[in-house]
Amino acid sequence: MEPLHFIDLLVVCAIAFATPLLLGLVPRLRLPAVVVAIVAGIVVGPSGLDWVQVDEPVAVFSLVGLAMLLFLAGLELDFARLRGPLLRLTLLAFACSFGLAIVAGLVFHATGDVRSPVFVAIVLSATSLGVLVPTLKDAGLVDSRFGQLIIAAASIADIATVVLLSLLFSDQTSDVTTKVVLLGSLVLLSVGVIAAVRLAEHWKRIGTAVERLHGTTAEIKVRGAFVLLIGFVALAQQLGLEVILGAFVAGALLSVLDPKREVAHAGLRSKLDAVGYGVFIPVFFVASGLRFDLDALTSSSQALLRVPLFLLALLVVRGGPALLYRGYLGDRRATVVAALFQATSLPFVIASTEIGLSLHLLSRGTAAGLVAAGLLSVLLFPLIGLTLLRGGGAGSPAAEPDITLAGRA
Repeated sequence: MEPLHFIDLLVVCAIAFATPLLLGLVPRLRLPAVVVAIVAGIVVGPSGLDWVQVDEPVAVFSLVGLAMLLFLAGLELDFARLRGPLLRLTLLAFACSFGLAIVAGLVFHATGDVRSPVFVAIVLSATSLGVLVPTLKDAGLVDSRFGQLIIAAASIADIATVVLLSLLFSDQTSDVTTKVVLLGSLVLLSVGVIAAVRLAEHWKRIGTAVERLHGTTAEIKVRGAFVLLIGFVALAQQLGLEVILGAFVAGALLSVLDPKREVAHAGLRSKLDAVGYGVFIPVFFVASGLRFDLDALTSSSQALLRVPLFLLALLVVRGGPALLYRGYLGDRRATVVAALFQATSLPFVIASTEIGLSLHLLSRGTAAGLVAAGLLSVLLFPLIGLTLLRGGGAGSPAAEPDITLAGRA
């Protein structure tokens, strides 16, 4: 076995550390840290200065970062609120979104830009729950009627796109029927885990031991969360499903096991955030920049033209159905902002394009164009949306309380 070298990982970690620090020193520069991290990865990577490569340590940290990102996205799901009119509305909106995505995929396929219209439709149908929830929290909107609608819509999009990608385009198994059976096995195992945990909760000795060890150097709940995450990732891989599905299911499962959101109150969520966003997830984003094929994107004017087209497609596919929210929100400006927030997508775009490249469903130029469009969506859409909410765009500032306060649960 060849010895591992950690110089490349050191540079990646240094970039991950310096990015938010530099942005913090210039608070007026409202750039998303994730975008800066990816761009920094492009600069130092093979497409730029060629100082850093994705070697084995970087690849492992990056894969764990992707799993943590999907795990924390699954943990954001609040199934208690995904019911009634809100669930019906967001399901209808996603159905319209996916229909528009199929049309967009067929158009791109007809022009020769993509090889699989259905694959591109799935990529365009996603919304970055992991990006939007921190944005809503920072703006004080997460518990508002508007915020809960956005989280519900993004949750539906996350669930649907991860499942569809795993069923239709896994690089492990080609038979869709087999994948459905395997997905059912994953669901049954999840039910079994829930039943086992519920049974264990009735054993006072176990509960007492867990509470005693939580908060000590054992950090037993954090270790348990990681067992759940890695267990479902390994299981999904063994079943021929995508790693991202296993990670997402693990997070959703932990959310189901914690219906009263006690994870946050016990401090476990903040510790998981610290491990994920403090260690592994930044490595994933920087490594995504290292893998970004800038040459394929800039090799022709046609490749560059794909970027604004894909960005427009994201806005139409995910933003268009937000028109259905007008009656629910009762405010035109909030509806426009909902459209912009829904059109924000990046982590799933990065993960899915890597799968598309491995299955030869995308050219490198198309994959780079999709990632570039995702970068622009994260850079532009939330910023424009928050500006509108603050009264910097359509509507008057006096209307702002109707969006942020009147609908609080």
